[in-house]
Amino acid sequence: MINGTDGSTDPVLSVLIADDHRLLGEAVANLLRSGAGYSVRLTGGLDETLVALADSTYDIILLDLKMPGMVGLASVKTVVEKSGDAKVVLFTGQVDRHFLNSALELGVKGLIPKTMPLQSLISVIQLIDSGQIFVPMNELNSSGQTDAGGGAELTEKEHFVLRLAADGLTNKEIARDMGSTEVTVKMHMRAVCKKLGARNRAHAAIISRERALL
Repeated sequence: MINGTDGSTDPVLSVLIADDHRLLGEAVANLLRSGAGYSVRLTGGLDETLVALADSTYDIILLDLKMPGMVGLASVKTVVEKSGDAKVVLFTGQVDRHFLNSALELGVKGLIPKTMPLQSLISVIQLIDSGQIFVPMNELNSSGQTDAGGGAELTEKEHFVLRLAADGLTNKEIARDMGSTEVTVKMHMRAVCKKLGARNRAHAAIISRERALL
């Protein structure tokens, strides 16, 4: 926290919004500045965010999972480690339940969906600043579910097959890397598509990126 801009000693939250969606970032920043008098800084990529963390200290960090430079949990872990005492909150769209749980284990303090009404943000940020972990119940219930409504999570092998398929590898190449057969790879891919409600492997890759599975 820092002193107020009017010279008072009232504590003001310092917030870093790490998001490459500039219009949304500016809207949130303007709300936090005008509605609560917070100090706000915007960054648009992982590298820029790490520079900001090295330059200053913050109370709250709103972290978008899709901005340039972010590579899943590894990047989330880096931000958490570089954030000091700041509370890191995922600020993104739909997140897979497994990913969210793993992020919470890394020290993330919650999830603020981008679909949340802006008017609710200040209250949620204050809650997180008080030491609470915030995860909307509807997001927690739905984040692990699929378009088909099954809600089953991918196994480790299914994750592996999906990741390689999303990288453009053929079934034959994936089978070679797994030390398995093409038939087995096809079985795993069918299971992936069923769980994600995907029409095909390309659609599965799109869905998995939207849900931060990869």
